[in-house]
Amino acid sequence: MKQVFLLLFLVPLQVMAQVQVGADQIDQILVHTEGKKVGMTVNHTSILSNSRHVHIVDTLLARGVKVVKLYSPEHGLRGTNDAGAVVDSGRDSETGLPVVSLYGNKKKPTPKELSGIDLMIFDLQDVGVRFYTYISTLTYVLEACAEQGIPVLVLDRPNPHDYIDGSVRKDKQYSSFISLLPIPAVHGLTLGEAAYLINSEGWLNNGVKVDLSVITVKGWSHGEAYTLPIAPSPNLRTDRAILYYPTICYFEATTWSEGRGTDTPFEQVGYPDKRMGTHSFVPKSMLGATKPKHQGKRCYGPDLHSYDWHKGINLEVIIDAYEASKRIGIEFINRKSTFDLLAGNGVLYQQIISGVSAEEIRNSWQSDLDAYRKLRAKYLLYPDYPKINVEINT
Repeated sequence: MKQVFLLLFLVPLQVMAQVQVGADQIDQILVHTEGKKVGMTVNHTSILSNSRHVHIVDTLLARGVKVVKLYSPEHGLRGTNDAGAVVDSGRDSETGLPVVSLYGNKKKPTPKELSGIDLMIFDLQDVGVRFYTYISTLTYVLEACAEQGIPVLVLDRPNPHDYIDGSVRKDKQYSSFISLLPIPAVHGLTLGEAAYLINSEGWLNNGVKVDLSVITVKGWSHGEAYTLPIAPSPNLRTDRAILYYPTICYFEATTWSEGRGTDTPFEQVGYPDKRMGTHSFVPKSMLGATKPKHQGKRCYGPDLHSYDWHKGINLEVIIDAYEASKRIGIEFINRKSTFDLLAGNGVLYQQIISGVSAEEIRNSWQSDLDAYRKLRAKYLLYPDYPKINVEINT
């Protein structure tokens, strides 16, 4: 587990030293692992907060913990697979441990794949968005372990896009791996908090509940900035990309490029037509984007720096791209079912094509978001935001 293949974020060491993630608290972890055979749902982000980015698996093995099996999410154990690419099971070259893929033909571990473990440790770095699939992997791991009577220990990490925004997915019709839970698109939870919410609210299959523990983060509260020490997936490489992600991800369901196949994915959007804007880029095949949309074609779009960016979803960017496409007769949303799953409903699509303003769309979310905030408050492990709506201009 020693090699890390993704670009590192630039984080001042003194800032990182102020925050201790769950994985840093080894003595607490050892209390849970003593005398047990341990499975671990991990990837390249499962590192300690030190200058060498030592992996939690290596650390626990060195401390004599009997780790017997690893489980990997979307993008694979090393975090280099394309989004949506099938991840194969196999064996980790560094530790020799068997690796069970949770992003292949199935996304929930089977009873056979969980056999032989007495404890599951879950440690993935999330980005606070419902359609970023690590929270769905968490749900299926909790469910599978509950069904087999296996306790789960979540090693918590801060939420780098810590906000509440977007529509709440309510209708089961729109339930999928990118919209599995009835929460807003931007949910304002750490995965430790999400685990308690999912488990306690009876959202697991048949209302089963798992024996759940969370080792919380020290030195962090909701609303505090947190720069990730390592990119959580191949195309989220910077703080800016994480800020833009809840907005730009909707472009995956459109004819426009979301910047995959460039040095700044999720920081630019465009279509191969000069009339779309003055900013341009050419997607190329690269690690994490082997077949990017509009590969080899120059795409044009707006300069995203010209928008007033805030945490959450910048609807103006999506609406402007739709209107620009409509003016010259180019289809914009060409994967409606995917767009609806990202939104968690079929309403947002209809609002956009009907010319509903961004402000009106946001207003339509508020009653559901108010109810969600009350639910979320029951499961917070950290002091809440000093105030909910804070604009962040970049």
